[in-house]
Amino acid sequence: MNVLVIFDHPRRASFCGAVLDAFVNGLAETGHSVDIADLRAEGFDPRLSPEDEPDWDNPRKIYSPAVLAEQARIQRNDGLAFVFPVWWWSFPATTKGWIDRVWNHGWAYGDRKLPHSKALFLAVSSGDEEDYAKRGYDVAMQTQLVTGIINYCGIEEGTLEHLHDSLGPLEVRQSLLDRSYQLGRAY
Repeated sequence: MNVLVIFDHPRRASFCGAVLDAFVNGLAETGHSVDIADLRAEGFDPRLSPEDEPDWDNPRKIYSPAVLAEQARIQRNDGLAFVFPVWWWSFPATTKGWIDRVWNHGWAYGDRKLPHSKALFLAVSSGDEEDYAKRGYDVAMQTQLVTGIINYCGIEEGTLEHLHDSLGPLEVRQSLLDRSYQLGRAY
């Protein structure tokens, strides 16, 4: 399977970057080909301009060259995965802007949907599982990301995997990297 992995962190040499590496290694070990979209390193502009704004009267609107290039990259892949730090119980603004600009009306939702078989969110969070459950953050993120984006755009198999306690001791961080690797192998 060809898997597009969308990575969003200001620093590639971060723990999120290590999660990305572990996940990609698991994917590669089982024969998947990987395309990494490092949104920050690539300088993706997340701001939605009128050129890329959905046109509700024209679902076949032709979007900007930057958006068309991203749509072509998405279409070359069978599956999607996102690796990101949890900021304010969601992904960073660059990922949100990438989805806002690229997953557009008439292409990802509306009368046409994304053809991908699966999508995975690897959400790296400093908080612990108990805190997320107590406050309902886990359910809110599941609803927003999986139901509200992935399922809405036609991808039936969407999964949100929380990697909690990312600022914890070394053994906890290593277990998160091991989990990321196994998720790549199981993709």
